[in-house]
Amino acid sequence: MKIWCIEDDININNLVVYAMKSADYEARGFTSYSEFSQAIEYEKPDLIILDVMLPDKDGMDILAGLKSDPVTKSLPVIMLTAKIAEIDKVRALDMGADDYVSKPFGVMELISRVRAVLRRTTPRNEDDVILCHDVVVFPAQHRVEACGHRVELTLKEYNLLYLLLSNRGQVFTRKQLMDKVWGDTYVGESRTIDMHIKTLRQKLGTGGDVIKTIRGVGYKAE
Repeated sequence: MKIWCIEDDININNLVVYAMKSADYEARGFTSYSEFSQAIEYEKPDLIILDVMLPDKDGMDILAGLKSDPVTKSLPVIMLTAKIAEIDKVRALDMGADDYVSKPFGVMELISRVRAVLRRTTPRNEDDVILCHDVVVFPAQHRVEACGHRVELTLKEYNLLYLLLSNRGQVFTRKQLMDKVWGDTYVGESRTIDMHIKTLRQKLGTGGDVIKTIRGVGYKAE
C-alpha cells in the first residue's frame, strides 16, 4: 500500500517515510502542497499523513479539499501536527480526518495508527469491489488488478475505468465521458478519450477486452 506524507520539516518527513518503508509500505514524502497536488493528479495513495502547518497551504484546507472531492473523499487521512489543543483535534476529526497524531510522536505508535486506519478503511468483502471478468477495482483503496496483477493507473484512467465498470452495459458517448471525468467545463477534443481508452486497454493487458468500442457512439464495459 502507498503512504504519502505531507510535512515541511524535512527531518520529520524523512523519519515518517523511513518508518513507513520499514513497515513494508510504499512511502513518498512531500514538503509542500504544490508538490503533493501535482502528484495526486496522476496517482492516488492508500493513506495520507498530513501536517497542519505547511508553507503554502493550511493542512485543514487541504483536508477540506480532499473530503469535498468525490475522487478523494474516501481517502484516509491522519493529521500530524504540533497543535495539541482539544478543539484542533475535534475540528480535524469533524472535517473527516481518520486520526490525529500530535508531535512529538513515537514511530511505533504512528505505524500502529496507520495500520489501524487501514484496517478500518480496507474493503473486507466482495460487495466492496467491482469485478468484470479479469479486471477488479477496489474503490476504497483506489486499486486496480487485471489478470491477478496490480495495474498502475493515472487518476483520469482510473476514473474512466471506474465509471465504465460501475455502469456495466451502459453505453457512454465521448462527450458524456468528458463531462463526467474531466468536468463539463473542460474544452477538448474527443480524441482525448480515445487516447486514454487506448492506454487503459494496454495497461490492463488481456483484461482490456472488457472495454468495448461502440462504433460511432462511444464506449461501454461488458
